[in-house]
Amino acid sequence: MMKLLTALLFPLLAGPLIRAAEAPLLDEHGNPAGFQTLEIGDAAPDFSLPGIDGRTWSLKHFADHEVLMVLFTSNHCPTSHSIEKRLQKLRDDYRDRGFGLVAIMPNHPDGIRIDELGYGEFNDSFEDMKPYAELNGWDFPYLYDGEKQTTARAYGCLATPHVFLFDKDRRLRYAGRFDDSRFYDESTVKSPDARNAVEALFAGRPVDVPLTRPMGCSTKWREKKAQKIAVAEAWQKLPVTMDTIDAKGVAALRANDTDKYRLVNVWATWCEPCVEEFPTLVSISRQYDMRNFELVTISMDQPEQQEKAKAFLQKQGAGLTRNVESSVKKEGRKTNHYVFTGAGQDELVAALDKDWPGPLPHTVLIAPGGEILWRHNGVIDGAKARSVIATALTRYYSPPEPKE
Repeated sequence: MMKLLTALLFPLLAGPLIRAAEAPLLDEHGNPAGFQTLEIGDAAPDFSLPGIDGRTWSLKHFADHEVLMVLFTSNHCPTSHSIEKRLQKLRDDYRDRGFGLVAIMPNHPDGIRIDELGYGEFNDSFEDMKPYAELNGWDFPYLYDGEKQTTARAYGCLATPHVFLFDKDRRLRYAGRFDDSRFYDESTVKSPDARNAVEALFAGRPVDVPLTRPMGCSTKWREKKAQKIAVAEAWQKLPVTMDTIDAKGVAALRANDTDKYRLVNVWATWCEPCVEEFPTLVSISRQYDMRNFELVTISMDQPEQQEKAKAFLQKQGAGLTRNVESSVKKEGRKTNHYVFTGAGQDELVAALDKDWPGPLPHTVLIAPGGEILWRHNGVIDGAKARSVIATALTRYYSPPEPKE
């Protein structure tokens, strides 16, 4: 287990990983104690779970439905995001035919590393479920199993999304993926497995393919907490590098001749609002670490105070991960942290953002090609910044561009 964990984490991080004594309590398949696999024909396990509507839901609340889909899904997973429109369409198509749909969040936030949240702005907490459902316009129950994860264990939830389809007698008739595409574009779907199963059940026919492999993000069992802590501790110890930069260098960063989105923050150690917001910036940089994203900081400390600024960044745990370091080196740069060497701020304003009113901190999100998508003067709101970034990066996987 320790060798497997090291192999998974080492490419992303520098620094120590977890000790063998701290290894998560999961079996060789990554499943926790009490995990079972439902077979076709098995009865639906009952549950009693809180919903985002304030109610507590169980199987009896769906007794009137001819067919019931129990869908394990999550706020953070790009594969779950990819089916959002197709799920709602299925719901709408069968709404008046006795089709019941209940979505269940199986994950616990303790089991999710922050860099696994890079395809959205939400965690898999109960608090984040409501805004996520509102973003999608969901009108069906969304329930939280993350606290004890007993329902996920009882159903054998391997991933999000994972579909379980039951007949009128609440016997399992289909289990597996929603369809065969991990992409958002409906045209990429070749086998609409869950829809085919629903159609068969309403037609009184056996489901042709009753079992498929779910694909998506593995269930985030609470037992994975040790891994999450190990990653956070390793990131905190990453060495910080810093360089000087002039207006010409800033202009080159602003032009952004890369495929990355850059969040550029201008700050100083003597600026109290800058110090206040910096943990949020570091958290954002970690969240989108596996995406085409980079946090760039430009300090307005005096150049001779570079070591002071560097020490602050080290205390904040703002060192470069291997992902960011690799992309930085490809551009011929040494770091993503800079001290501005210009005599005045006007030349920095001209090089970075002509609409910057002047005070610190100032933050801009720059798209590939140099367009500023978002700017904020003052302490940023983390939720707003994450929403803007997630929208720019997209919340789902996209198929590769066709080759010319």
